[in-house]
Amino acid sequence: MTDASIHFYEPAQGHGLPHDPFNAIVGPRPIGWISSRSSDGSLNLAPYSFFNGFNYTPPIVGFASVGWKDSVENIQATGEFVWNLATRPLAEAMNASSAAVGPEVDEFALAGLTPAASRLVAAPRVAESPVSFECKLTQLIQLQSAAGQPVETWLVLGEVVGVHIALAALDQGIYDPAATHTILRAGGPADYFEIIPETRFKMRRPRTGD
Repeated sequence: MTDASIHFYEPAQGHGLPHDPFNAIVGPRPIGWISSRSSDGSLNLAPYSFFNGFNYTPPIVGFASVGWKDSVENIQATGEFVWNLATRPLAEAMNASSAAVGPEVDEFALAGLTPAASRLVAAPRVAESPVSFECKLTQLIQLQSAAGQPVETWLVLGEVVGVHIALAALDQGIYDPAATHTILRAGGPADYFEIIPETRFKMRRPRTGD
């Protein structure tokens, strides 16, 4: 492509577009639907746009919180959290749990969801979600710029110590994200995508040593 067919910008100088494209380009992304419990026992449930897995053994997941929010406060205090899979049937409830409310508000109740006891951590999982990861905090890191300046965003990393999977999501023992109708954040003002069987394709890794 030539320079004439490319829109180039330096983020520090602004993107010059109707909406920042960064979130849409780095995506669609899994949703970090995080449940936690405060040190005094209050429940919290909130979705985060920046979430992913970072390691196989031990399994480590992480999410970034733009601003020091209740989830980060709770996880720092207790060292525990649960990630819950966001699906198409749960999309409206997930969105409802994103409301900017005080720490005394139980987002489970606000979104009409059921807190279910975890096996290994005190934080509850979303009973309606087909997959949940019980996690223990491994690192809590404040991000910084290339110039070394602190950014008001915190990366929360946790080891997955317990996994809950609905049997309906397993096809001959293999997990199928299309069966759960997983939703993904796609940036823009309000864009999401749903994983459905029609969009699936397979591609094997190249073999080595031939």
